[in-house]
Amino acid sequence: MRLSPQVIRAIGQILAVSYPLLALSTGARGVYQLCCKPGVSDYLAPAITTVAAACYLLATLGFVIRKPGTWRLAVGLLSFETAGVLLVGTLTVLEPTAIGHTAWSYFGKDYGFLPLLQPILGLVWLLWRENREAYGVVSGRAAGAEGKH
Repeated sequence: MRLSPQVIRAIGQILAVSYPLLALSTGARGVYQLCCKPGVSDYLAPAITTVAAACYLLATLGFVIRKPGTWRLAVGLLSFETAGVLLVGTLTVLEPTAIGHTAWSYFGKDYGFLPLLQPILGLVWLLWRENREAYGVVSGRAAGAEGKH
């Protein structure tokens, strides 16, 4: 499937806007639960939510700064997010009281499943050939092919 440059650019712009909004939302929730909410005795859930918010904020750099280092950072963070939301989501479905209520509980249900969908969409976008080229990141296979010319 070949997407037009306008569609690819639009997906990147949506991610560049939605990621900081999700970071703000989950960050406010995590900080409130950690610092201000009365009666919190288990800090695992708010800590996971705060980590998620930090990941969202840092991953935003990969959508707005076109450098190989920020590309690698974003790919790593999005991979971590995907694994985290799958792990926490699965655990909360199987044993709802095991972790508590986080941004990643039930695969991000409280946030319209964006915590599950966004990192997958972001990885697809970052790994798209045209975007890897725009970031100056070339796969090993492409690098070998370039060296033969």
